[in-house]
Amino acid sequence: MEFLWVLYGVLLIAAVVMWPRLQRGRAEWARAAADPGLYGFVSQDMIDIRLPGPDPELTQALTATQRTQDWRAVAALLKGTPVEGEARWQRVQTLAGAAAVELARAPGKGAAWLRTWRVEEPQDPGGAAVQAAFLVQRARRAPAGSPDVPMILEEARTVASEAALLAPGDPVPYIVDLAADGDFTTAWEKITARAPHHMGAHLAALSRLPEDAARDFAERAAASGPEGSLLPALPLFQVFAHLPELVLTSSFYQSEVISRAVGGALYATEHASANDPVVPLVRHLLISFLVRAERYPEAVEQFHHVDGFAGAAPWSYADDPAAAYALYRAQAIAGLQRNSAPGPAR
Repeated sequence: MEFLWVLYGVLLIAAVVMWPRLQRGRAEWARAAADPGLYGFVSQDMIDIRLPGPDPELTQALTATQRTQDWRAVAALLKGTPVEGEARWQRVQTLAGAAAVELARAPGKGAAWLRTWRVEEPQDPGGAAVQAAFLVQRARRAPAGSPDVPMILEEARTVASEAALLAPGDPVPYIVDLAADGDFTTAWEKITARAPHHMGAHLAALSRLPEDAARDFAERAAASGPEGSLLPALPLFQVFAHLPELVLTSSFYQSEVISRAVGGALYATEHASANDPVVPLVRHLLISFLVRAERYPEAVEQFHHVDGFAGAAPWSYADDPAAAYALYRAQAIAGLQRNSAPGPAR
């Protein structure tokens, strides 16, 4: 009996060691076998890692600001973005993420436009919201256990409070405060009084809850969302947030729990407005689960909706988001081609 346990341990260690190599080999095969151009997809070097999906006004303003380091283009865009709906939250998140990437690439120099914006227009609620969200992203990008994180998050909460005073009807500052580890109950009350079905707010809340509470929260929200809401996709984000570090088989992604969460997300994308700015976030996450579950035709269909953009989870967690996105796309194409190939003649 003891021998069997030793053998089991050896096999488990071998699986842990060999699995990443097998995955890399499979990925390289997929990359070589799949031609994204045949499906109308863009090349990897054309993928925009700043946005999750098309927003021509935001792309134009952000590109101009990053090129000239003049904050006025993005400030004008936010001033014209209503506080109702999800677009303002999505744009604030994108601008904050772009600034965080700039700073990471050029420490001490990057994102000068954001610093100048806050100095020259301190009463602009858009600038305050973007700075607060930027600080949250800085904290999340810091090394695990960094002593700077509590201080950065405290500053984020302070700036979010400034943004809330400057724009009393806007839920975004309270969403940022929630993401910055602010008081959960107070922030959630402020949010729900302004936008009770806000998907971005629910995503921020989800990140603050332990696994069991997050699961209950996601399921209740999914069941209570109005027609056309993206909240039925929330359980998939909850599953993603609590994935095990190592998954050795695709059958894990074909389990009942994950299949049900994927089904809810598919339902949400099919019934939401085509102009909902958060739909691309759901599609990107769906792609990662569909590819891992070897549901290649459905994955390729989702790629057609968001191709050219990789500013969303799970790609945003990678060192090279465009490469991570392109790799999954290649795997989906290769799997689709392999499964649709005719069998041998009889």
